[in-house]
Amino acid sequence: MIEIKHLKTLASLRETGSLTATATSLHLTQSALSHQIKDLESRIGGQLFLRKTRPVKFTAEGEILLKLADELLPKLTAAEQQLAGLKEDSNGRLHMAIDCHSCFQWLMPALKEYQISWPNVGLDFSSGFGFDPIPALLSGELDLVITSDILPRSDVHYEPLFDFEMRLITALNHPLADKGRVEPEDLRGQTMLSYPVPKQRLDVVKHFMQPAGVEPEKWKQADNTLMLVQMVSAGLGVASLPNWAISEFSRQGLVTSLPLGDGLQRRLFAAVRSAESNKHYLQAFFNTARQQSENHLEGIKLP
Repeated sequence: MIEIKHLKTLASLRETGSLTATATSLHLTQSALSHQIKDLESRIGGQLFLRKTRPVKFTAEGEILLKLADELLPKLTAAEQQLAGLKEDSNGRLHMAIDCHSCFQWLMPALKEYQISWPNVGLDFSSGFGFDPIPALLSGELDLVITSDILPRSDVHYEPLFDFEMRLITALNHPLADKGRVEPEDLRGQTMLSYPVPKQRLDVVKHFMQPAGVEPEKWKQADNTLMLVQMVSAGLGVASLPNWAISEFSRQGLVTSLPLGDGLQRRLFAAVRSAESNKHYLQAFFNTARQQSENHLEGIKLP
């Protein structure tokens, strides 16, 4: 019944004070404007304003529609601006590094879902394991880094994705398997299995063993999560992995999962350049990553 153009016409009439000025403002002929007003008055069954008054004096019906215009038109303008912003961002670039081997488990489904809504954003990624990705982010080589490490600085924005727990996995018959929890000292004589990452970048080292001055007896590496779990199950060592990466293996009885101390809680972040953190295609990626993680990963909590 009432259209947006009617509200815009009344708001313009109130602002200009005359039909002639309103027609000019709206790029309408006097005839077209008069026809529009008569059509609206016919629809509501009453006059909108008193003719031949300067400035224009609105009737009760006109005042009701002006109030509606004051409520709706600013919201419409804001929505149009947001849509324009989305269009500007639709051809963005998202080159990322994943500073976390097990992150592929949730990242690939998230990217697949993301591409449905943002098909024109150029996606590419690097493992990020062999280099420090934050300098590459700041230099423009990368646009986003998935990491659990924060190096506070004003030019990097860390968007929280989800919280998780790092746990220790052992073979079912391992001497540590019957312990209720693992202390740093328990790892001193162990063979630690890990991804091919410098050990100084491992959560279990930085936040569990190193503060206690503990070093395991040996280190061995495995290329992926499945290989690492199989090596642990075969008794070739122990490993520390996120709870969501090992929940299925633990449920199948392949390994035993133990807390590290009181529970080594960590948070995963998406690091981006601060100046670009509000870009729509980045915000959309953050939301998609959180949604996909919540839907598919066990034991995580959204921040």
